[in-house]
Amino acid sequence: MERLICIGIGYIFGLFQTGYIYGKLHHVDIRKMGSGNAGSTNALRTLGIKAGAVTFFGDCFKCIFAVLIARLIFGNTKGDILPLLSMYAGLGAVLGHNFPFYMKFKGGKGIAAMAGLLAATTNIWICLIALAVFVTIVAATKYVSVGSIAVVIIFFAGVVIRGQIGDYGMEGAPLYEMYVVAGFLALMAIWKHRANIGRLLNGTENKISFGKKK
Repeated sequence: MERLICIGIGYIFGLFQTGYIYGKLHHVDIRKMGSGNAGSTNALRTLGIKAGAVTFFGDCFKCIFAVLIARLIFGNTKGDILPLLSMYAGLGAVLGHNFPFYMKFKGGKGIAAMAGLLAATTNIWICLIALAVFVTIVAATKYVSVGSIAVVIIFFAGVVIRGQIGDYGMEGAPLYEMYVVAGFLALMAIWKHRANIGRLLNGTENKISFGKKK
């Protein structure tokens, strides 16, 4: 039951579609622009750097807040599996972001939300590694999709590494369950990028541009 509650908490936070709301405040529907995605990359491409930054941090922090609420609720009663419950809250937030019911389940790809989960469930070193890898890949290739896929792989690897060295204070079934949830999140993010992967293989993937939008 506590797992379902955490997913529900996360899903509610995930429904806060920063890019969509930002677009509406500027009298546009971001889903009808660019790639039709409600995430930060499409906001950056279609509405500019400010829109991309606002969307990214908004989507990132909604996942962090979901994890914090889950910890506040279950910190005293389920402390032995709190990292696992935090992961379920993050799962809910990503699901809410990717599949918001009031937008006909057409949301983003969950990368910014997973960045928030990365920050909330790993340590500073893994976050810095993920950031460095993302910036390096995007700067070198101009492909945000490649950097995003690299980050979700680092996220999963970081969860497993921290779990194996005992940082989460869990072992046995709860720990392996946490690996499964993290793995599912990573696979879902890669699946959401299937069109990008196809374009990368065909050499037709869009490159990011930081030029001023008109």
